[in-house]
Amino acid sequence: MSSLKSKEPQYQICIDTAQEQGFERMGLRSSQSWAQDPKHLVFRLSRYKFVAKMLSGRKNVLEVGCGDAFGTRIVQQEVEGLSALDFDAVFVEDVKQRMHPDWTFDVFAHDMLDGPVPGAYNAVYSLDVLEHIEQENEEVFLQNAFANLDNQGVAIIGLPSLESQEYASEQSKIGHVNCKSAPELKELLEKFFHNVFIFSMNDEVVHTGYHKMAHYVFAVCAGKR
Repeated sequence: MSSLKSKEPQYQICIDTAQEQGFERMGLRSSQSWAQDPKHLVFRLSRYKFVAKMLSGRKNVLEVGCGDAFGTRIVQQEVEGLSALDFDAVFVEDVKQRMHPDWTFDVFAHDMLDGPVPGAYNAVYSLDVLEHIEQENEEVFLQNAFANLDNQGVAIIGLPSLESQEYASEQSKIGHVNCKSAPELKELLEKFFHNVFIFSMNDEVVHTGYHKMAHYVFAVCAGKR
């Protein structure tokens, strides 16, 4: 590959990077999405972009339920420090095996239903996780997730809307036991924060439009109770 030369010099870096560092590999979930439903990978990465911009400049951020953490690097671009956890050790091991030396972060296995994690954070986010938590366990999950968030901290929770489930795939429906409408998500999170701002999302577009037509909902929370 070292003898390859691009016709346009600005693209030579693509060849040089592949030669020096090898090709990057997708994670378990992102690879499956790219193979079977490529557009869904775009939607999921867009959620990380929204989180990244909302949390820009935060010093110590925790991701709860990172999965294969393929989108986590997008948040890393905007924050000073990041840690991630998932309750599934198989996914955590996959993340560790693919960790790029220029994009390292602390990742570990932990179930938030078992209790909070050590450390202090000024931002916490969790994407596509709450809908997998049984309703009777949701407050324990959130209490533990926010336990180490400081009083000036921010939290972002994102999940598929309740209204979207009519159109969800069979694979998704297996794990989606607790999807919520936007008002339900707001009411739940107001138990933990004085301020909860709701956003709707359709495909890769985040907006403040009519929540019942949203496929996905975000809650941005501040002012910890």
